[in-house]
Amino acid sequence: MSSPETTLLHSWQHNAEAWIEAVRTGAIESRRQVTDQAILLAILGRQPDRVLDLGCGEGWLLRALEDRGIEATGVDGDATLVEAARAAGSRQVQLASYAQLAAAQVNIGKGYDLICANFALLHQDIIPLLGALHGLLAPGGALLLQTLHPWSTADGDYQDGWREETFAGFAGQWQPMPWYFRTLSSWLTALDMAGFRLTSLQEPQHPQSAVPQSLLMIAEAQV
Repeated sequence: MSSPETTLLHSWQHNAEAWIEAVRTGAIESRRQVTDQAILLAILGRQPDRVLDLGCGEGWLLRALEDRGIEATGVDGDATLVEAARAAGSRQVQLASYAQLAAAQVNIGKGYDLICANFALLHQDIIPLLGALHGLLAPGGALLLQTLHPWSTADGDYQDGWREETFAGFAGQWQPMPWYFRTLSSWLTALDMAGFRLTSLQEPQHPQSAVPQSLLMIAEAQV
């Protein structure tokens, strides 16, 4: 029986083309109205010269940063998404799994002012990966994470554990995707164990909704 991590990888391989279409047509309302702008503003607020986009997908954030004169490098574990990002004009995009990054088996550069992961940390054991990212940051660098808000996705079960995204309501043929749910305290513990100190926490909301659309955290590398 496949592990959730293996099933997660296979689901991205199956869903890549549909995901590219959804992102580029603005089909995901929460992204279009709230979360894309939230992470872009958070990045620009730190005025970085160099950014690594972890789990860059088809590259929309890379293009947004490059348009603003920021050197942006992307890395993703799915070949279809990497090729889509390159075809759309992003030259610095590399194919690598999170396991390879955690084990320092690939060279994606270092000295980044900011490393961002936008809805990209879906695995259970993320501490080795976060620890590896610590070593890629320039002095004073930071990690920027945007993820599903634990409160809005708990569904009465507020404890760490695997959940499933079925993509109900999305057009196209999608394969269900497992993802690992974390409580807020679990997120903070993971950051601390990987050598980061939380410096900012935001809960982006749509002005017409009382439900937070995401959890956005900035954590600085401890020396």
